[in-house]
Amino acid sequence: MTITSTLGEDLKALRIARGLTLEELAKQLGRSVGWLSQVERDKSTPRHTDLKQFAEVFGVQLSLFFGNADAPENERGRVVRDGNRRVIGERDKGLLETLVSPDLTDSFEMIHSTFQPGSHRSEAITRPTQEVAYMVSGKLDVWIGEEAFTVEAGDSFRIKETSYRWSNPYAEPAVAIWVISPPVY
Repeated sequence: MTITSTLGEDLKALRIARGLTLEELAKQLGRSVGWLSQVERDKSTPRHTDLKQFAEVFGVQLSLFFGNADAPENERGRVVRDGNRRVIGERDKGLLETLVSPDLTDSFEMIHSTFQPGSHRSEAITRPTQEVAYMVSGKLDVWIGEEAFTVEAGDSFRIKETSYRWSNPYAEPAVAIWVISPPVY
């Protein structure tokens, strides 16, 4: 049995995670429900301009839809090798994120985040998610709601439907692994 994720499956997973119906998404894209259904079932291939619209509506980087690395047949959808992770992009200056999960079809996603020295997110963000991050290396200042915490290698923290922001004022990159449910990328 082959387990693999397709572009259509990823788009459908993002639509469901955002709580959108086929009709609602089709309207936002200015396309027909039939076309969108065909794209989600991999019966039709969206153009690059369509993918840009999907990225805008879902609030993700366009690069998320590219870069499914070649992998041996028995590893597809199961194993993600270090050099083959999909780059999600740099949403905030100095933050590079890659997808650790094999695809976007689970009820959660795992993200590898590298916060460069001197980088920060000054405006708080709130997402309708539950997130747990484990610090692999470095130190990071995190504000969860209005409370400030400094976390370092071996620490973990949870964000549950509340605002957060971060800063890395330290000399070394900070690396974290996040589990996010439902998926947001």
